[in-house]
This record gives sequence, structure tokens and C-alpha cells, in this order.
Amino acid sequence: MRTAVFSYCLAGPDGTFVLRIEDTDQARYDPDSVASITEALRWLGLQWDEGPEVGGPCAPYTESQRLPLYRTAAGRLVSSGAAYPCFCSPQRLEAVRTAQRAACQAPRYDGHCRELTPEAVAERRAAGTPEVVRMRIPAGETSWHDLVQGERRFENAVLDDQVLLKSDGFPTYHLAHVVDDHVMGITHVLRASEWLPSTPKHLILYAALGWEPPAFGHVPQVLGPDRGKLSKRHGAAPVQEYRDRGYLPEAVVNFLAFLGWSPGTEEEVFTLTELRARMTAERIQPSPAVFDTDRLDHLNGVWIRRLAADELAQRLQPWLPRADAAQRQAIAEMVRERIQRLDEVPALVAFAFEEPEPSAEALCGPLDPALAAAFLREVPQALPGDPADLVDRLRAAAERVGGTGAADRRHFKACMQVLRVAVTGQRVSPPLPESMALIGRERVLERLRRAEAALLA
Repeated sequence: MRTAVFSYCLAGPDGTFVLRIEDTDQARYDPDSVASITEALRWLGLQWDEGPEVGGPCAPYTESQRLPLYRTAAGRLVSSGAAYPCFCSPQRLEAVRTAQRAACQAPRYDGHCRELTPEAVAERRAAGTPEVVRMRIPAGETSWHDLVQGERRFENAVLDDQVLLKSDGFPTYHLAHVVDDHVMGITHVLRASEWLPSTPKHLILYAALGWEPPAFGHVPQVLGPDRGKLSKRHGAAPVQEYRDRGYLPEAVVNFLAFLGWSPGTEEEVFTLTELRARMTAERIQPSPAVFDTDRLDHLNGVWIRRLAADELAQRLQPWLPRADAAQRQAIAEMVRERIQRLDEVPALVAFAFEEPEPSAEALCGPLDPALAAAFLREVPQALPGDPADLVDRLRAAAERVGGTGAADRRHFKACMQVLRVAVTGQRVSPPLPESMALIGRERVLERLRRAEAALLA
């Protein structure tokens, strides 16, 4: 998804952002993954211009529905000598790899079928031997200018004769994406830096087919805070999990954009539209980026506070199924400055939907139970009036039950803690005036009566 954000932004408002489903590895294909991909892209606001569900001039955009294109290209490569049929069994290939590893060599195809005569090929086909198509790596070297990594050069001698077409008739990624990028008129490809060693193979294929290659940019890896490979323990998860944990799509996009890109200024908050206008390949860093959950939480809090209260109230609807529109609005205004994720809200305002039953010990805190109960008896007198002055009226109530000199800060704080626990059942809650307004006067009075009874029991 980080790479998708980069691609979407670099396409810009005048380019075409294409979604293509690469499902040719049938052993690993999961039908549910396509819906997951499209759902995540749409949640982030990365609407594709061409692809599944929206169509386009190069439909279909699912590779398993484009097999004749790849078979035709493979036939052209074999006819020109740029590829060849290979009949090696999986058992033979594994034996070769085992021997190479034992000799401390990099596992690769040993060229066993590279020079088969036409007669030998016909003989194996007549016998029904399964075959694949492999590319024939030429001598020499391959170089290109990478949009992110700069000038790159590989000796062809280190490259493997890669399988292009498998025995089941499906292409590998190496052939499929070259064919599709050409047919779809792709001009720029962004992908992970792990694909750098494969890029010479792809450029060789473009040359063999007589096609102009697109510009390639290989974006940096994303590492965990310990600089190790990003994993679940670092916070790596599908986009939908971040949605379900209360992150806003605006914050997630903003965060992903900074995993390898910098605007060159101290700015840190960008909308997707602003990112599209500002992002260039030259500002993408070639070195790995570090995934920092604290930074994501910070950005999410910033984006929550940028929302108008009515917009935040709407976003809170899935988190507050028992709240009506007026309650969600009040809650949004209460919590906007206090939260970093939407999933924090239900626990903060649970008191509005569930009746608390605090113990006498929790209620009185540092106060004597009788003194705490006396303060609660005074609270109803303080409730009528301007909500803006409620704290002052509660301070006066604390003075009345505390005796001479008792209106110091510690006494008032202790009294307010009694009231907070009595009303919300929690020692930490949103501001009391707003919390009491959310509950409503009658429910507050009933909770005060129950709390007083518990203190005097």
C-alpha cells in the first residue's frame, strides 16, 4: 500500500493510475484477496483510473484472463532464440540446487536444456514430457537509470535463465508484467527494491520483443524500529486492521507517504491532493524507511483534531452503535482533543451507556466516606445554572463540606474525584461538565444517590 500511495501520487492528476491483478501463481491465489485489495485502496482514497470494476481500454485487468497474450509473446521469444523450452523435472532441478548449495554456489538453472536440438525437443514433446519456457540470458551487461536508485548496472553472467511460461500455461511475473506493461502503455513502474536484481531480466525481455521499456523506480524497504524486516510485531498489518483500530485514512496515507519520501521542508501534514501535487520521484529516498507506530498515532491525532465536530461525530458512528446523533456530536466535541485513535472513544464514554457500580473505596479516595457523601449531597444544588460556571459552583460546594481552610486545591481535587467516580465510574474521564451533560440531569442525580448510599453503607 505504501508503494500504491507513491504510484498514485506520482501519476498525478494528469496521469493514469492502473490497478492490475496478478493472479498467475495459482498455487498461492486467494480469491478473497482481490476484494481486500480494492477495499483497502478505496478506503485510502486511491481510486484507480483503469482496472477491475471500472474497466478501461485494456480490459480485462486480471492476468489469468489474458493468457493468450503471454503465450503469443513466449512463442515469439522461442522463435527468435531469446527463449527455449525446458523439460527438466522438479526432482532434477532440486538435485541441481542441492548440489550447488553444497558447493557454496548460488542456486540457479544449469542450462541443461539450453542447447537442445529441434529433434530432441520434438522427441520430448512426443513423449508428453512437461515443459516450461525459459529466457536465454545473453552475454554482456545491462544498465539503466532508476528513478529512485540512480544508475544501475548488472553483469548478465550473474543472471539466471528465468522461467517465463510454466507447464500449466500460466506465465510467471517476469513475462506477464512485461507483456501487460507494453500492451497497456505503462510509462512508469514503481515497485519494491527487492525487484532490482530482476530488472535486467525484464529489460532483456523488452529488447528481445522489440519494445520500449517503461521507466523503473525501486522504492526502499520499510523496516521495523529495530531496523529488522518489518513484521507483525512491529505493527505491520493489512490496511483494514488499521481502519478497525481507529485510524483515519487521511492519517494512514499521510504516514505511508513519509515512509521513504520527504517534501524537503519541515511540513508533516499533507492531504492526498497535496501529496499528488508535491510528490516527485527525485524526493523518494533510496535508503530503507523505518515504520514508527508512535508517529502514526501522532499523525492520526493531528488529523482527528483537524476534523470538524460534526465530521468526527459521523466517523464515530461505527464505534458508538448505541449513541444517537446528538450524543455522537456531544462526544465528538468532548474527546477530539483527548484521543489519538477512534477506538479509544468507547472506553472513554462507556459511562454514558452503562450504569457504573463503584465501590465505597473507589468513591471516597483520600476523603473520609462521610465527608465524601456530604459533598455528593451538595452537588445537586450546584447543577442548575450556566454550564460554564459549574466548576465554580462545585468549588463552593466543596468549601461548604470541608470546613474552614478546606477549600485548598487538594481538597477540591479530592472532591471532584469523588464526583467523577460517582458519575462515570472511572477515575479518568472526559471533562466532568461535558460528561454530566451527556448523561443528563436525572441520570446524574440517580447516580449521586446510589454513590452516597454506597459510601454510607
